Amino acid sequence: MNIKNIIEQKLAEVILNVYQLKDIQLEIQENKTEFEGDFTIVTFPLVKQLKKNPESIGVEMGEALTEQTELLESFKVIKGFLNVKVKNQFFVDQFKTVADQFSNIEKKNETVMVEYSSPNTNKPLHLGHVRNNLLGFSVAQILEEAGYDVIKSQIINDRGIHICKSMLAWEKFGQGETPETDHVKGDKFVGNYYVKFDQEYKREIGELIEQGLSEDQAKKDAPLMKEAQQMLLDWENGDEKVRSLWNEMNSWVYEGFGETYKRLGVNFDQVQYESNTYILGKDLIQEGLEKGVLYQKEDGSVWCDLTDEGLDQKLLLRSDGTSVYMTQDLGTAVQRFKENNLQKLIYTVGNEQDYHFQVLFKILKKLGYEWADHLFHLSYGMVELPNGKMKSREGTVVDADELMQEMYVEAKIKATEQGRLEGLSEEVKEVSYEIIGQAALKYFMLKVDPKKKMLFNPEESIDFNGNTGPFILYTYARIQSLLSKANYSNREIAKVELNEYEKEVIMQLANYKSVVEKSAESLSPALVANYLYDLVKSYNSFYQNNPILIQEDENIKQYRLNLSDLTAKTIQKSLRLLGIETVNRM
Repeated sequence: MNIKNIIEQKLAEVILNVYQLKDIQLEIQENKTEFEGDFTIVTFPLVKQLKKNPESIGVEMGEALTEQTELLESFKVIKGFLNVKVKNQFFVDQFKTVADQFSNIEKKNETVMVEYSSPNTNKPLHLGHVRNNLLGFSVAQILEEAGYDVIKSQIINDRGIHICKSMLAWEKFGQGETPETDHVKGDKFVGNYYVKFDQEYKREIGELIEQGLSEDQAKKDAPLMKEAQQMLLDWENGDEKVRSLWNEMNSWVYEGFGETYKRLGVNFDQVQYESNTYILGKDLIQEGLEKGVLYQKEDGSVWCDLTDEGLDQKLLLRSDGTSVYMTQDLGTAVQRFKENNLQKLIYTVGNEQDYHFQVLFKILKKLGYEWADHLFHLSYGMVELPNGKMKSREGTVVDADELMQEMYVEAKIKATEQGRLEGLSEEVKEVSYEIIGQAALKYFMLKVDPKKKMLFNPEESIDFNGNTGPFILYTYARIQSLLSKANYSNREIAKVELNEYEKEVIMQLANYKSVVEKSAESLSPALVANYLYDLVKSYNSFYQNNPILIQEDENIKQYRLNLSDLTAKTIQKSLRLLGIETVNRM
């Protein structure tokens, strides 16, 4: 329990004792160093109930807290706000508590699956996938830190007409080339043929329109599209030649994905493939029909009527007996809960799929699966670059690998210009450029609330000042340098009187666990990122206003080193929740 929680608890006792009021929670704000007192208690919510002015309420509560608790050193009421100065010993004890309990995680005995990435095997990962992966992976890390058992999963969309387009284009125009012969990464290689298909398809459409066909008819009659549709049918019928090509091209893609995931620093505990899951869910259709939850039309198609839920009627089985994406998702969800004993399942998917997940969750609930209440859609906004949107079919997608390389180059240029890594070996420098570039990318992506659409500006993200990954890395490196110069070892100290800068850092450190809990609850890594920035700002104020290495009092010096060490550990731990590594020199 941090000092703020202790004040809340004592305040509730005082309000009960003095005013006989239960369940009253007043707002308590942590004060910055420029304000008088350590905390401000807002008294205004009691004005109406007590029919007193806020100043007199503030004085009464201040006196009661002083008399009935060992908490306060002093208090002052300013315009109805009760400013309280907490006794020094509480901060000393708080620091010990944070240091002692820092590595303890209280297990919740609940298993949560977080699904993210979910790429298609017809193209490489792009900027949108970057935000998806960083969000999903970070949420998984945060949930683990909050005490959950976490399963990180992805489902790869490895079948369908879009996959056949890449396959057909390679068959027609590839001339036996492979990623090895072309020295091109596997997913990029296959993606180039997806673009090639679109180019040739548009050419055929243009020719048919010139021959007098309407645009809609030309799209249907284009020979290339008909061949792709036939290839899909052949795949579904198990044609050996088509399946062999499909396996080979997918293997190229998986190898490419693996390289991207490794550089991005994300991983998975389970991987599912749509080619295996697309048949799931059909048994649920029969179950739903028997329960009267679903209904069948005269043409044999099966639907779920959700109009009473404010939604529409949803097709689940076509008249020819084939399933739709919703059917597969129903079956996959049931399978996941059955095989993994889950308590929660979180889907990290863009907000364009909001409606899909509303429908999915409602149908599962109607089918009688109580765990449907524990399904969550981690919906996030689109991410764009300053130069506009992306279009995958036209080959204008911002490639994830190219973006990461650009971040590395930007980090190298900035660090070199500012002489930040001078004196290090070339090997260590190269590793540092990569870590700094990734920190810039990840922190910039994750500091924005997931629900918001965002503009990713590579140049702005790499700044070594302000609310950026490199700035936070620099503070961590600065502390490592300080500890190294001091030949630091953690030692017990005698009683020390703390100043406001030290108290503010301790309050920030004490907030770590509650921030993790709130972030896990809201599925928002932005809370961790913004906490990190506040912690770093507080530490830098402390560092600039308090001598450490030249401090003559050894007791105070040791305390400030201990405080610096715990701050560095908290920064590192928080960065890891965002998937960011640290460097010791910058």
